[in-house]
Amino acid sequence: MLEGVRARLVALARRLRRLERRELDALLRWVERTGNLQHVSVLVFVPLLIAAVTWLSNATAVVSFLLFPPLASGTYTLFADPEGRYSTPLKFVGGMTAGALCGWFALVVAAWIGLEGGTVSAVGAALGIFFTGSATWALDLEEPTAFSTALLVLVTGNAQFAYVVGIAISSAFIASVFVVWRSRFYEERARYLYQTTRGDDHVLVPMRNGSETTARFAASIAGAHEAGKVVLFDVVDETAVQQAAAELDADGSEREAADSSEPLTDGGGDDATRVEQAAEDAARRLERLASDLEAEYDVPCEVVVAVDGQHSSALVLQTARQNNCDLIVTPYEEHDSGGLSSFVTGLFEAEIDVVVFRSCDGRHRWEHALVAVRGAGDTARAMIDFAIRVAGAAGTTGVCTCIDRESRRRSAENTLADLVDAFTGRFETHVAATSVETYLSQVAPRYDVVFVGSSTDRSTASRFVSPPTFRKLRNLEADVAIVHRGRRR
Repeated sequence: MLEGVRARLVALARRLRRLERRELDALLRWVERTGNLQHVSVLVFVPLLIAAVTWLSNATAVVSFLLFPPLASGTYTLFADPEGRYSTPLKFVGGMTAGALCGWFALVVAAWIGLEGGTVSAVGAALGIFFTGSATWALDLEEPTAFSTALLVLVTGNAQFAYVVGIAISSAFIASVFVVWRSRFYEERARYLYQTTRGDDHVLVPMRNGSETTARFAASIAGAHEAGKVVLFDVVDETAVQQAAAELDADGSEREAADSSEPLTDGGGDDATRVEQAAEDAARRLERLASDLEAEYDVPCEVVVAVDGQHSSALVLQTARQNNCDLIVTPYEEHDSGGLSSFVTGLFEAEIDVVVFRSCDGRHRWEHALVAVRGAGDTARAMIDFAIRVAGAAGTTGVCTCIDRESRRRSAENTLADLVDAFTGRFETHVAATSVETYLSQVAPRYDVVFVGSSTDRSTASRFVSPPTFRKLRNLEADVAIVHRGRRR
């Protein structure tokens, strides 16, 4: 009984760990989206920075509490839109400081002409706004918070100078933190957050029909990372070997050994010897290809040959896990009705990322890549990462999306900007007001490979109403790579 309780507790602990990993993975995927990352940054950094300025205000009389409203507003603008027109340290510090100086100068002018009257000088307020607008326009420091600092000077009494100094010091402090955050984390978020840039280094290639070109494509992906490697995997069908041998024996012929310099042992019978010889032949064939890949793409290659009844998706997934592979690159296959074969769809059911590759003309290099995206999700980011890898430092990567009406163009442009901004490379972006198959058929001849998503993240009803893009691209004049993100457990 005690053993049964212990087993149930162990099983419960495993389920909780799987749940924890699943929830963590979902959280990471949520944070990967640029908009969500910006909102999280606002919720974290704005309160912390205002708290730091508050502490500084309590510690010294230089920093006035009156600077908090424009400072909080300006800090929000910085972190909520890091690439916006107002999100530069010069505009942030210069605009707020210029506004405070203009407000102070407006008070001096109002007092000089004798129009100070009232608790708050109306003339000073008007002049402060006028001087601020003129100064920020002339100096290209247009900043909304500058007008706030200009008006708040009017209620500082005799502390105008301290207020201006406080604005300059506190805004410079916040701008320094923002610059470090943007350069060290936000602009490098692909390295820290996006899973494909930190993984998909060990690539398994099932050696099926058309797999040599596929293996070269996989090598170009893995070779982009120092930790990358390629595992070439083949299966010797034991049943097929035995049937072929039986047919030869029935005809009175004998199969000669491929390598006569090494005598073959009995190994438990003729059938076992023939299977062993077939496995050795497959291994030698793969080793020759592995040597070519290592020399051409500068990536380590390993060879795995299994003896099994069939080349199934379950066996490929098992081999990938045993060899610590986090990406499978397999040749394109479809069944008679036109959809992906059961072998490919079986790979899509696992937690490992999959790229289904269809070669157009057997090329070995892909210097110009095009990525077709529907949004800014993790599949889009994975496709861009793979495109950068295969194109290399000297290549170019195009990212495109298609819209059904012109009113969506601005939103689509912002989506593409958010996607490519996280990566380093040479990019071109396109927004086309046409169907994706029409657009890709027009521009595909200019590219070596086109990346599209597998659409496995869409609902069944959605795929029924609108079939996946790759099913409409059979005659595309370029290689096609269909990218599937694994189902994280």
